[in-house]
Amino acid sequence: MVDESTGTPERSGVKSSLRTLEILELLASDDQRRTITSIARELGSPKSSVHSIVHTMADRGWLQVSADGTRYGLGIRSLLAGTSYIETDDVVTLTRGTLDAVAERTGETVHLGRLDGADVVYLAKRESVHPLRLYSAVGRRLPAHATALGKALLAQLEPQAVDAALGPGPLRALTPATITDRARLDDELASVREAGIAHDRGENSAGISCFAVAIGRGSSLNAISCSLPDARLTDAHRDEIVTALSEGAREADSLLSRFGA
Repeated sequence: MVDESTGTPERSGVKSSLRTLEILELLASDDQRRTITSIARELGSPKSSVHSIVHTMADRGWLQVSADGTRYGLGIRSLLAGTSYIETDDVVTLTRGTLDAVAERTGETVHLGRLDGADVVYLAKRESVHPLRLYSAVGRRLPAHATALGKALLAQLEPQAVDAALGPGPLRALTPATITDRARLDDELASVREAGIAHDRGENSAGISCFAVAIGRGSSLNAISCSLPDARLTDAHRDEIVTALSEGAREADSLLSRFGA
C-alpha cells in the first residue's frame, strides 16, 4: 500500500492500527458524528485509507453509521469497551464507598474524575437527592482549567507539567466566569495547593458551584468533587461539603495506599 500524501510505501499493519486508534479518539473527543471526508481532513490521512478502516470498524460494531449512511459515530462495541474499563478500574472500585458516603452526607452530586491531557474525565457519579440537579454523565470530558476537579488535579503537577498538559493554545471559556488567563490560573492553582481544595465558581456551568479534592498519588491523577446550584450554597452547607470531601479524601487515600492503587 502507498501513502497517498507522500507517494511512499507504508507499513500497512502499523498505519492501519494507528489510524484506527486516531479515528476512535477523534469521534470520542467531541460527541458528534463525522463524514469520512471530515475524518480524513481532521487526521490529515488519505481518504481512501480512512474509508476502508471506517467501513471495517462499522462492520465490527465499533462505529455506528447515521440513517443516511454518510456520518459515523462510536458504536456499541466502543461503549462495551468503555464500560469494561470503568468496571475493572481499581480506583473506581476502591472509592465507591467514599463517593456513597460523601453523597449521603451532603445530598449533592458527587463525581470521581481523572486528568487526561488538558481535560478531566468523569469516571463515576452519585446523583443529588434534590430535584434540581446539574447535567453530567460518566465518560464526559471537560477542560480541566474550567472545573474544580481539573484544578484540584492540575494543582498536583509541577508548573512545567501543567504547561505540558494544557498545551500552548489559549484556554477556552465555557462561561463568562471561566479562568482563561494563564497567570491567573497559576495563581488559582497555587491557592488550591495551599488550601488543599479547589473551587469552581460557575466556571463550567453558570449558576453551579463545585468543590474538589485530589486523591491518591499513583500512576493516574484522580479527584472527587461535590457540585450544587448556587441557590443551595449557604455558608453552613459549604463547610459541610468541604468537611465531607476532606474526610472522604483521607479515607480514599488510605484505601488506595493499602491496595497499591
